[in-house]
Amino acid sequence: MSVFTPVTPDALDEWLSNYAIGHLVELRGISEGVQNSNFFVTTSLGRYVLTLFETLSHAELPFYLHLMAHLARHGLPVPAPIADLDNEYLGTLSGKPAALVRRLSGASDMSPSAARCTKLGTMIAGLHLAGQRFGRRQENPRGPEWRARTAQAVRPHLSADEQALLDAELVFQASVDVAALPDGAIHADLFRDNLLWDGDEVGGVIDFYFAGNDALLFDVAVTVNDWCADEAGGLDPVRTRALLTGYHTERPLTEAEHAAWPAMLRAAALRFWLSRAEDFHLPRDGEMVLVKDPNEYRDILRQRIGAGHTLPWHD
Repeated sequence: MSVFTPVTPDALDEWLSNYAIGHLVELRGISEGVQNSNFFVTTSLGRYVLTLFETLSHAELPFYLHLMAHLARHGLPVPAPIADLDNEYLGTLSGKPAALVRRLSGASDMSPSAARCTKLGTMIAGLHLAGQRFGRRQENPRGPEWRARTAQAVRPHLSADEQALLDAELVFQASVDVAALPDGAIHADLFRDNLLWDGDEVGGVIDFYFAGNDALLFDVAVTVNDWCADEAGGLDPVRTRALLTGYHTERPLTEAEHAAWPAMLRAAALRFWLSRAEDFHLPRDGEMVLVKDPNEYRDILRQRIGAGHTLPWHD
């Protein structure tokens, strides 16, 4: 969540006239994230987050907004989209597709305990169970086709060793068959900064704009790679088992998922190495843009490859 497209208070106040949420009190840009322009919006009736979508089109966005509305209706702590007076979630502001969602309470925890990892695992399972009943379908926008295309774009900017690592991992992932794995709608970006804690309870899951349909285990792998990694990029066994055990109590993991676990952790690491390398080497212009170090996930990928089948699993 960065600011690529500025919004003035006057323009936003006029735009809000088609909503029933009061008049604008405060508008503040959000610097975290790398894809869209995001703002905290306070009105006379509540607190919201405004997103201007920099790469997604009007045609692509209903999947994400209706998924969030679906999960919110099922009691999950996600930011419910706000409909305008025409009962539409999506509008246009500053020439970009735009949407408002309710701002959730809480703050991120960048050093989560094993107990919090257990609660997180339980919550992800709830998201997956509700998401499997979601009526719309969209393939993971950061799936195999995107990986191949992005790898080709960033490859000239990598060292010879990195190119060899990338080429070998693309070949390996092409050999992985995920057809036997349970699938459904996934968040696909549930890093520590995308979950808010309200006291000791989950206050909210935010930033659903990489969501899509894929193996549920891929979503778990994305989360574990961030939440349970140690300083060297290896997996902390206590936090990893805690998260997976919390998940397993709500949606039991299968033997096929156990067998695929190493490959899914590698796929998740590859996805974020590529996206960060793209942002780093092929940046877009913006007012407040956060570019994350791609080497972190390059090294995590190497760790997961080196660990082989010795990776921790649930108790």
